[in-house]
Amino acid sequence: MQQALVWLLALLTAASWAYWLVAWWFVRSFFRNRPSVEFAYAPPVSLLKPVRGLDYQAYENFVSFCCQDYPEYEILFGVADAADPVIPIIERVQRDFPQRQIRLVVARANTTNRKVGLLQQLAAQARYEILVMSDSDMRVTPDYLQRVVAPFADARVGLVTCAYRGAKPLTLTARLEALYMGTAFLPSVLVARKFLQMRFALGATMVVRRRDLERLGGLAVVADFLADDYQLGRRIAALGSRVVLSDYVITAVIGNTTFREQWTREVRWAHCSKVSRPLDYWGLLLTYSTPLALLTWIVSGFAPLGGLLLVFSIVWRWLVAWLVTGYTGDVVSREWLFWLPVRDGLSALVWVAGLLTRHVEWRGERFIVTRDGMLQPVADMRARGRRIPLSRLLKFVKRE
Repeated sequence: MQQALVWLLALLTAASWAYWLVAWWFVRSFFRNRPSVEFAYAPPVSLLKPVRGLDYQAYENFVSFCCQDYPEYEILFGVADAADPVIPIIERVQRDFPQRQIRLVVARANTTNRKVGLLQQLAAQARYEILVMSDSDMRVTPDYLQRVVAPFADARVGLVTCAYRGAKPLTLTARLEALYMGTAFLPSVLVARKFLQMRFALGATMVVRRRDLERLGGLAVVADFLADDYQLGRRIAALGSRVVLSDYVITAVIGNTTFREQWTREVRWAHCSKVSRPLDYWGLLLTYSTPLALLTWIVSGFAPLGGLLLVFSIVWRWLVAWLVTGYTGDVVSREWLFWLPVRDGLSALVWVAGLLTRHVEWRGERFIVTRDGMLQPVADMRARGRRIPLSRLLKFVKRE
């Protein structure tokens, strides 16, 4: 029995090496063979930014969106609380860029997914047909709007989205998070783009036409989902429109993060994957080369061959990550590649936590994720006396 388990783990490890070879090839092909884009197409754009609290270098992040080399656009910042400490930062941006159309919208988000609730309010007040939705902790270069809007010159395109990489990590946990973004998440997006026919979106940037949103029933149709970005991409694709992954890689400014903050965020991301594509969630096992090799070595009783598998896995992951970060220009991840085995081990633990739990934390609130991917505030469930019994949770785990 033990020998059979060793062979199974060894086969999974070898399959993981093959996965990373495929991922490397897709990243290389995507970034080295970029299609020519006609930047002459530049319709007026409404840029929607839901904000809550102070992200690291929030002012600099906001300013980067005010410095776009783009003919006409407006920026709408949305906050749910009139006492939010980010409001003075937004007002400073308005003063510093009087030539830009910058509006602050204070409106309570009456949805379970607070970010989507704010986006609904912003979309209702936006002036233009093209809506660009972007997270508050993102930073861009002046060609961002040109690059993400240009694909809409093709009437068949219904949504444009971007992958992202981390920048300015100030703590070890922040560096590990940046490593995940650049060496695990981004390659997996390129693999999913190929095999899932790009029927999903990424929340860092989502660009849509207003009329397509209206055909869906507005953002309200995804307002109670955890993975609102996946749901929006899937529904746009169901309309018969194309979802396009831009070759623009947006930057997530990380700053200071604690281990708990990073853990809860990544477990939430894991839940997004699990509820969006349950079968594919198991496929993520193939991304954990080093943990699989380590487990093989341990189960084999620390046999020399198991040790060789582990060493090869570490070197193989380093090599692929080095090449991938070169194609994407990810200087931060390259600088911290030494920590990649630790990062892969942490990713495996996050995967297990995502598999065995149904709770997520998001901006200080705690939710239960239903089987169909919707959010249910824990406070609401307690108020209604609807605690989740252990027996039901165990049944859920078995079904997964």
